[in-house]
Amino acid sequence: MFPPLHITKELIDMAKKGEWVRIHAIVLKASERTAKIPEDTQKCDLEMWTKGFLLNDAEIGDEVEVETAVGRIEKGTLVEAEPYYTHDYGKFVPEIIEIDKQLRELMGGDQ
Repeated sequence: MFPPLHITKELIDMAKKGEWVRIHAIVLKASERTAKIPEDTQKCDLEMWTKGFLLNDAEIGDEVEVETAVGRIEKGTLVEAEPYYTHDYGKFVPEIIEIDKQLRELMGGDQ
């Protein structure tokens, strides 16, 4: 029916200047964190994930700079090109429609 799709490693791992990407960086190592935070939090690195426009061509895993939507320049490891949300609110629940009807009736109907 359709010819097989051939995806090269370059297409998956390469991001071009100007693309919307996501980066990751360690802001503070666990050993650098203040003692004024909970003990379990002290044991963890303070990490940052942010998105922005890539300032130079790069491959996934490279250290890069991005310009965020508000114009900040951030540095970090390139983790994803063209990121998107993958969460949802689950499957349709018919009971929610009934709750909506009941709530509207209690609040005065369609007035």
